[in-house]
Amino acid sequence: MSDFGRENPQFYLTAPTACPYLPGKYERKVFTHLVGEKASALNDILTQGGFRRSQNIAYRPACEACKACVSVRVRVDEFQPSRTFRRIIRRNADLIGEEMPPQPSADQYALFRDYLDLRHAEGGMAEMSVLDYAMMVEDTHVETRVVEYRRRGPDSGIRGRGRGPLIGVALTDVLSDGLSMVYSFFDPDMTDRSLGTFMILDHIERARKAGLPYVYLGYWVKGSSKMGYKIRFAPQEHLTGTGWVRVEGEDDVPG
Repeated sequence: MSDFGRENPQFYLTAPTACPYLPGKYERKVFTHLVGEKASALNDILTQGGFRRSQNIAYRPACEACKACVSVRVRVDEFQPSRTFRRIIRRNADLIGEEMPPQPSADQYALFRDYLDLRHAEGGMAEMSVLDYAMMVEDTHVETRVVEYRRRGPDSGIRGRGRGPLIGVALTDVLSDGLSMVYSFFDPDMTDRSLGTFMILDHIERARKAGLPYVYLGYWVKGSSKMGYKIRFAPQEHLTGTGWVRVEGEDDVPG
């Protein structure tokens, strides 16, 4: 990290707290701040090293007796959607995602609240205010985009914009080697669309068109119902003690 001179990051360790993924476990995180003109370069390095971003903080699990959290990235060029994934793509063919700067809106927050209230009412984000949400979106020193999903309109193919109510939102970082999906949420009443899966599939296609080799999905936790879906996007790579290792599916997880 010496190349960063005066902006050489300082790392800190959190106190133990209850693990949100595995009952009876406790988690600790190592974290640093992403600020200044070299924040994007640092975010690249740290993401490739297993960190995630939340606002201007990059963090990674540092649990003493548990290594369940595994960083996952999808290999874009080799990814081929399964029959189930193809059905989800067809089911959502009437939607289009518009990329825009990281600016919060009232529509976004209303959808965010609906999503939390019905899907994660007991989670750590349940009490987020409109100001908290605004900070989550706009407090970034790296290249970040918001992708808003709406139904297609007559001129969507030309303008790249949808129309009508907001259906889904993805907060996404653009890295030198891929897209990192920071957080996404969607209309919780549209259960038949599998919108969370669709937005990941859409980001894989966006990365493919941009010539980026990876889509970073954050942490997969074996045995956690909250994180189990990520293993379905194969082939993918998992970060191990010896570097990134190719994985074809859950049965192929190393160690």
